[in-house]
Amino acid sequence: MTKAIEKSVGRALLVTARLHRSRMGERLNGLGLFPGQEQALKALQPAPMTMGELAALLRVKPPTVSKTIGRLSLQGLVTREGGNRDGRLVQVALTEAGQTTAAELDAVWNEVEEELLDKLDGKERKQLRKLLRKAAKGLSKAGADHDDAEGDLDEADSDA
Repeated sequence: MTKAIEKSVGRALLVTARLHRSRMGERLNGLGLFPGQEQALKALQPAPMTMGELAALLRVKPPTVSKTIGRLSLQGLVTREGGNRDGRLVQVALTEAGQTTAAELDAVWNEVEEELLDKLDGKERKQLRKLLRKAAKGLSKAGADHDDAEGDLDEADSDA
């Protein structure tokens, strides 16, 4: 590996993201979920929404969210209902089991977050959050904010 790649911030971020995803995957597996599905559950926790609203919130295309919701529906975690007069607008809501699972996700997220930040003090944690937000804004302006989020859910769906 070249020195430039070894010193690359992007590479360090990619390695960290992959390790984070792997740890989350291990923990989510204990809840019967795949990476990406937790995002949909947490998004629906406050209130039902349409498939289009959910896709926009998760920054994925509608077919991606449709696959995710289909699998969560088979697990009994969400329901889909026609929301308007002609039945084309589908509302998605968590079932009671979905609410319970969504609540359990907070503990999973916090555990992995602690592992991720274990070697950082409070000031470093705050600085890292700030720097990552700035970096994300830079990529967002470059048009890259849509692709990565969609890939996460697509990959999770292919595993289910």
